[in-house]
Parts: sequence; structure tokens; C-alpha cells
Amino acid sequence: MKWTDLESDPCPIARALSVVGDRWTLLILRDCFLGRSRFEEFHSSLGLTRHVLTERLNRLVEGGVLERVEYARRRYDYVLTPRGRDLAPVMTDLFRWGKAHKRVRRPGGPLHPSASSG
Repeated sequence: MKWTDLESDPCPIARALSVVGDRWTLLILRDCFLGRSRFEEFHSSLGLTRHVLTERLNRLVEGGVLERVEYARRRYDYVLTPRGRDLAPVMTDLFRWGKAHKRVRRPGGPLHPSASSG
């Protein structure tokens, strides 16, 4: 199944994942909830390539999660829409889950050396 096929999946979780279901997208959303809104802020915070960041921001805009608001000629803020703000409880729960379960096993590898008991 292709990633884009999830958009029409009957499962609400699958449809949600078609919009927010990758690590960069969730980290962009985290940054939005922390008050970041500009491309350069996301780029500096996350360190991902400009191409990938542009792709993820466009997906969030197309999915109605972010709105692109021009603040200068061809410069934009990416602002959470009501649909995006509705993700606040999800992000809070992910934060709590991540904090409660600090031991992280990398796929196919040992526990991450900086992980503590949890």
C-alpha cells in the first residue's frame, strides 16, 4: 500500500497518519506548539533538508493542519489552524508517553546509550 492510499482508508487512524504520520511532521508540529512558525526556525531547530521541510510543510498546509500566512514578500509564517490545534491532546499524550517510556530500543539494535530506565 502506498502512503497516499491512506487518505481514503476507512480507518480514521490510517487517514490521520496520511497527514501527520512521519517523524519530521510530528516534530514540525511540536515546534509549532512551542511557538515556532517560520521556515528558518523549523530548519534550524530540526536540521532536516530544506527539500524535506518544504515537502512536510506543504503536506500540512494541504491537509488543513497549518495555514501559510505571508508576512513579507514570499516569506511565510506557518500557523496552526483549528484542525491543527485539535492535535494538542495528541501531542501532549505523545509527550507524556515518551517521557514515561524513556528506554528506547533502536530497530534491530541495542538500547540507545543515553536512554535511562523507565
